Amino acid sequence: MIRLVVIALVVVVAWILLVKLIKQVKSANVDWTGVTTIIGFIALAFWLRHITGMG
Repeated sequence: MIRLVVIALVVVVAWILLVKLIKQVKSANVDWTGVTTIIGFIALAFWLRHITGMG
């Protein structure tokens, strides 16, 4: 039961931080080309690790 309470608290805190982050990103001037490039490289790394089993 304690484990469920701790997990619920972590989820709530993560949700609050995510909402704050989204509000800041919307108000900031962000270079979306760079952000999507970084996310693309990270996704490619995870995909290649999944396919090849290396890394």
